[in-house]
Amino acid sequence: MAYTILVVGKGGVGKTTVSALLVRLLSENYQGSILAVDADPNSNLAEFLGLEIKETIGTVLSQINEEKDKIPAGISKDRFIEYKVQTIIDEQDKFDILTMGRPEGPGCYCYVNNVLRNVLEKLMKKYDFVIIDNEAGMEHLSRKTMAVCDVFLVVAESTPAGLRAAQRIAEIAKELKIKAQHKFILLNRVKEEEVSKKLKGIDLQLLGILPEDEQIAKFSQEGQSLFRLDKNSKVFIELKKIIKKIIGG
Repeated sequence: MAYTILVVGKGGVGKTTVSALLVRLLSENYQGSILAVDADPNSNLAEFLGLEIKETIGTVLSQINEEKDKIPAGISKDRFIEYKVQTIIDEQDKFDILTMGRPEGPGCYCYVNNVLRNVLEKLMKKYDFVIIDNEAGMEHLSRKTMAVCDVFLVVAESTPAGLRAAQRIAEIAKELKIKAQHKFILLNRVKEEEVSKKLKGIDLQLLGILPEDEQIAKFSQEGQSLFRLDKNSKVFIELKKIIKKIIGG
């Protein structure tokens, strides 16, 4: 069974950057197969990994809905959808990636998410590591893309508003009974050293602190692959220490 890291947080905190760098660090420093999952309808994890994704779960569902007569006889629609989704996993040398995307035209994200959840239950047996970049915000947690994980990782900024959002995410996860061996908060773009006092009342264990990093900002603005990021980048160095706390080695 895969070691799963579910990355969550409100919009704009650097959640996808962290997810992409975790994929890179795992691929460069650990042995084992890796599945990167972009569970955000506003998909951009692939871009951060230097890829261009043409097919998503959303596009598969749209195609099947438009061509229902092409579902083979003797197979249910749900089974056919799962089969088609597994064929769009983009297999790279260092990792595989599956992108949720959005349905074309009117459609319910909940259904796309249900398909992703069902497929993930089967894929978990085939990989050693799964990194899931969840949709930004809080309400979507009720969809339970992953109800059980090894690490529930909340990426947040150390501002009062950022920490309130992180605490609310922790509360929602508890209400929804999302099970995790570890529930961490990872502070991003921190300008000051002293943050321990700010974390009072936060029901998450502090995993680490990532400083502001001009290289990261530049790569994000230009849409460059984080596999090209200098290993001396401040954030890269800190995340390398952090992933050892999670996985060891």
